[in-house]
Amino acid sequence: MTDNVVLVDEQDRQIGVCCKRDAHLGAGQLHRAFSVHLIDSAGRHLIQRRAAGKMLWPGFWSNACCSHPVPGETVLDAASRRLREELGVSASCRFLYSFEYHARFGVIGAEHELCHVLIAQSDAMIFPTAEEVSEVEWLTRAEVSAQLSDPTAHFTPWFRMQWRHLLAQHPTFDTPTFHE
Repeated sequence: MTDNVVLVDEQDRQIGVCCKRDAHLGAGQLHRAFSVHLIDSAGRHLIQRRAAGKMLWPGFWSNACCSHPVPGETVLDAASRRLREELGVSASCRFLYSFEYHARFGVIGAEHELCHVLIAQSDAMIFPTAEEVSEVEWLTRAEVSAQLSDPTAHFTPWFRMQWRHLLAQHPTFDTPTFHE
């Protein structure tokens, strides 16, 4: 696959293509992204610790999978592909909502993304790819909320934003029947 991301405007219209690293340098360039929340049949959430080699937010906890579609790839296809590549999980994803955010990581760079938030369900064994993920945990909604309530806990900013929105605007997003 390519290391390019799709640059977009605020309405998610493609305006160009850029190297992924360049899109995250400095203040960042607005580009298309996705975040997948993976839930098992018991309603537990998979969270992952980002690998130490990640450019932005290394070692921080986040939702199951975050990445970018490559030029010409749909968000849903990209999300399913990255679940397989990062976690060894085959699952189809369902779209919930989109939002734009901008978060700086010190002097290294920033995330400036139009992020599509997706949900998937699987009870499969997780096989994390070490270059992407250093650790995984399955947590209940209450456990995730409790950990996120600590402002000093090392969670990615996009995960914190998404979690608040999911609880407020999609209160049944993690029920076992969400995929119907």
